[in-house]
Amino acid sequence: MAGRASAGDRAVTALFDAVLFDRDGTLIADVPYNGDPALVEPMPGARAALDRLRAAGLRLGVVTNQSGLARGLFSAEQLAAVNARVEELLGPFDSWQVCPHDDTAGCACRKPAPGLVLGAAEALGTTPARCVVVGDIGRDMVAAGAAGATGIIVPTAVTLSPEVAAAPARAADLTGAVDLILERQALVTPREPRRPGGTVLVVRSDSAGDVLLTGPGIRAVAAGADRVVLLCGPRGRAAAELLPGVDEIIEARLPWIDPQPAPVGPDFTGELVARLAAVGADEAVVFTSFHQSALPLALLLRTAGVARITAISDDYPGSLLDVRHRVPVGVPEAERARSVSAAAGFALPDGDDGALRVRVDAPDAAGDYVVVHPGASVDARACPPQTMRAIVVALERAGHRVIVTGGPDEQELAAAVGTPAGATSLAELTRLIAGASCVVVGNTGPAHLAAAVGTPVVSLYAPTVPFGQWGPYRVPYVRLGDPAAACRDTRAAVCPVPGHPCLTRIDPAEVVTAVRLLGVPVPVISEVAA
Repeated sequence: MAGRASAGDRAVTALFDAVLFDRDGTLIADVPYNGDPALVEPMPGARAALDRLRAAGLRLGVVTNQSGLARGLFSAEQLAAVNARVEELLGPFDSWQVCPHDDTAGCACRKPAPGLVLGAAEALGTTPARCVVVGDIGRDMVAAGAAGATGIIVPTAVTLSPEVAAAPARAADLTGAVDLILERQALVTPREPRRPGGTVLVVRSDSAGDVLLTGPGIRAVAAGADRVVLLCGPRGRAAAELLPGVDEIIEARLPWIDPQPAPVGPDFTGELVARLAAVGADEAVVFTSFHQSALPLALLLRTAGVARITAISDDYPGSLLDVRHRVPVGVPEAERARSVSAAAGFALPDGDDGALRVRVDAPDAAGDYVVVHPGASVDARACPPQTMRAIVVALERAGHRVIVTGGPDEQELAAAVGTPAGATSLAELTRLIAGASCVVVGNTGPAHLAAAVGTPVVSLYAPTVPFGQWGPYRVPYVRLGDPAAACRDTRAAVCPVPGHPCLTRIDPAEVVTAVRLLGVPVPVISEVAA
């Protein structure tokens, strides 16, 4: 039977197409309201860093606020002369996007609004999700997120510490930012493409959100295999059923991963080995989070006769793994999964942009409501009900129609927050989210579900795990919550700080502003409909 990929010479989809730079403080030294080309001074290492990106085939753009034009502090001719000097010193850019307005204009282009990023992506013939924005302040990162682009902050003396803490990624200088971009590109690119065909067992025994984030990696495997069988746990089964590229599902609770593990005995291992052997897999690709070990399952896979196994392992794997892969800390989880597939020789097919995806029925209506999802799989990541209730009230007062969602075990919580939509399965929730104009949600599965259907996210994010690794992936978002709270990077399941301040201190007005920043219109209700 022919594989889904027709040939080994299939074009590999790159992670990024373009890199967009803030100008002042990032590419050149910040001279306030500069209209004099003679004062242009490149940041250290800027030319060499940009040339590396050009050599890698990435297009370059500039996205810059220049309110001095609106204030009359320099002319359009002076601005053009300064920009020409920048290109003389740093080489050509493929797009210049300039906002000439000041803060009073209420325009869609002045950062933190996403207009400049959206304009650059269009001018460069790509999408914001395939762009990186490099800047030195929080406005640059917010604009990147609101457009759905990747953000990397390069702090300077004027960068505020909360801006650094909130950024999805950080580099010490432009050289480090380019290192990070090219490293992430290389991680998802197979060095030795695998011959297509055969049956491949893929594994992600975790929660629904984790399974959704593994989707791009699984699609890469599916592009080069005849048949893909997914081994997942009961917490991820519903998400597994939504993933494109999965032909068959095996459900098993793996006691070295499941948070409520059952005892391990001969009956368990014997039964699981028999089920794995019955798959008839030619090889296995095991996806794990950085704190999980693939080695217990690798031993059972070997016992089941699987000939080739690929997984991440910092521990010595002996003969349990054929491809031992390692990934730097902080890589977005979806790219981490893709990197495992790439290590095994699998790549996404040409035209697949690497975003999260699910199979979803068409929604009844689109864009005229905001979904608020108060629940979370881990208590420490859930915004307290009283804060969520205040958010719902603020959104409704601003004119938005709000739908509060929750699973079968979250109905009491949903009722405390607003008028619940009723108990929803994951498939039903997917359909609701797909029709929403945006979703207000914590760091939990529905945030990744929103990313998978392209619905913007207001992320009420507790910093117990890194935002750059677990935040909404390749979808427009605005992050709210204290990014430098005492719980930062603790991986706590229960908030270790009394009062849950990282989320309780979110002002509902901030959520209304975030929804507006994401371009969500207030529904117009006609008098007849009313």
